[in-house]
Amino acid sequence: MKTTIIELLNKSVEKFSEKTFLWEKTGNTFEPLTYQQTKEQVYRLASGLLNLGVKKDDKIAILAEGCNNWIIGELAIVHLGAVNVPLSIKLEETGDLLFRLQHSDTKFIIVSGTQLRKIRAIINYLPQIKAVIVFDKPENELESKEISFDKVMTDGENSLYKNRQEIEKIAVSVAPDDIANISYTSGTTADPKGIMLSHRNYTANVEQAMSLMKITNDDSNLIIIPLDHCFGHVAGFYSFMAFGANVATVQRGKTPAEALKNIPKNIKEFRPTVIMSVPALAKNFRKNIESNIKEKGEFTVKLFNSALKTSYKFNREGYNKSKNPFTKILLKIYDKILFSKVREAFGGRLKFFIGGGALLDIELQRFFYAIGIPMLQGYGLSEATPIISANSLDRHKLGSSGFLVENLELKICDADGKELPLGQSGEIVVLGENVMLGYWKNEKATAETIKDGWLYTGDMGYMDKDGFLYVVGRFKSLLIASDGEKYSPEGIEESLCDCSPYIDQMILYNNQSPYTAALIVPDKDQLKSYLKKHGLSFETQEGKITALKLIQSEIDAYKKGGSHTGEYPERWLPAAVAIIAEPFTEQNGLVNSTMKIVRSKVEQRYADRISALYEQGAKDICNKQNLENI
Repeated sequence: MKTTIIELLNKSVEKFSEKTFLWEKTGNTFEPLTYQQTKEQVYRLASGLLNLGVKKDDKIAILAEGCNNWIIGELAIVHLGAVNVPLSIKLEETGDLLFRLQHSDTKFIIVSGTQLRKIRAIINYLPQIKAVIVFDKPENELESKEISFDKVMTDGENSLYKNRQEIEKIAVSVAPDDIANISYTSGTTADPKGIMLSHRNYTANVEQAMSLMKITNDDSNLIIIPLDHCFGHVAGFYSFMAFGANVATVQRGKTPAEALKNIPKNIKEFRPTVIMSVPALAKNFRKNIESNIKEKGEFTVKLFNSALKTSYKFNREGYNKSKNPFTKILLKIYDKILFSKVREAFGGRLKFFIGGGALLDIELQRFFYAIGIPMLQGYGLSEATPIISANSLDRHKLGSSGFLVENLELKICDADGKELPLGQSGEIVVLGENVMLGYWKNEKATAETIKDGWLYTGDMGYMDKDGFLYVVGRFKSLLIASDGEKYSPEGIEESLCDCSPYIDQMILYNNQSPYTAALIVPDKDQLKSYLKKHGLSFETQEGKITALKLIQSEIDAYKKGGSHTGEYPERWLPAAVAIIAEPFTEQNGLVNSTMKIVRSKVEQRYADRISALYEQGAKDICNKQNLENI
């Protein structure tokens, strides 16, 4: 039976009325809100929004950090048959934010105090906006069109007796195929598209996720990723709502940096059983773990590395673990003296991470699997609301993107749309109730992406004989050799960045070129540390040459005779390298809000450097340009 988000909430309130659903820390401790209390708050806000003139199909944007009111805000919006336009707090007012608010026909904005300055900067370009609802008390007085969230809630409570019947009447009229969200792509192109996700898209994907996620009503999830993405919706709170479990959000800070600092502290305090993660966060977690181990001295570092090595060898890819009884006993000792202490930093109750957002290098998966907190990689995209596949505790293969969710068809197609045999790589194409309605005001893009109900994801992958999906990269961002052979670059890029302490970011390039080249952003702190140990510095020519040759040696490790020989075909390893002085960041537009490098923008910005990589002498990493940029 097709259901709406409203029906999902009602069913959970009926079953788990007095259980805690939401937790939030605004003072010294996390405070609970039960399922019943959540529904009451939703009705108060819906009543307040009715008073402001919100009508069915109106677009209401939320621009705020994750908190209880964000979730309550979305639930209130959909109860009125209106549409939430969730916006990333990483968007800046000029361009991206203004475009989304104008393109979506947003009439109301719900905004946090820390994000209010962005709205104030562009409000004069938004004559269609009827009201700006502010979560927190701003530093200055409220301006024209602005109203406090507290006042909306108070007015809503005072008029709820009068408005309740109207809210219930609208809620019942909301159909499964009505739009719930217009979620804008942050993607790797410069043209954001508004993804229309229906109520049924969400509830279908919750049902699909439940076929893989083994969650109980005693589980708790600390949401550390943004709520504006549908991954945060489905895996963050709607699936937990369906299970009667509870969720918390990270304590908000006055700045994004302050909120980031709250993550490890909140993990220890809240002691979640599940955490959602993306590769950027996973790398930070690992970095912090290794830093803490390093602080304990050389003996502990050696012991930890030995424990990891033993664990990697024993675990293999998870599904094919060794049965060696002696190694098993040794790992139990390692777990008691080392890994269990690491897990304490995550609160001591964490069962696993839900991994999404981008490809997670197998080395990172092995690391977290070894310490006893598996990072269960999944795959999805916003156009599929988003979950398509995932590894689970009882069915997983490290390196894969997991098993398909139930009630979803998948095929692998070549560039002409022809279905390929099992094991061959091609474009991932899916069909199911989680497939988006289409792109808002963009019929052309919709027709190119959805054909006969099938969603053409633009991602490249293959299925193995056991039913596990392997995602190898973007179908349209392939390296193309001069002979026409194609290869996905992401695996090499991820591996070099993860395995080398001296390479921070990397983009491979080959567009029917004589050889593959790379743009590399070095980790200058690590290089400085290396040079210092050898009595050198970046101030001297010798130091610069040594640093460049060190980066070259990291690449050469993947070539014949190196420690990583055979992991990747040599023709796709970079034969020439351009050192880039400035990191790829959100601020310079080269990384999107989900921390993915926007390949097309990098290639465009550094077109001259790429061109120079195919000139005489470019294969020598110690060329003039690299010496200047290192």
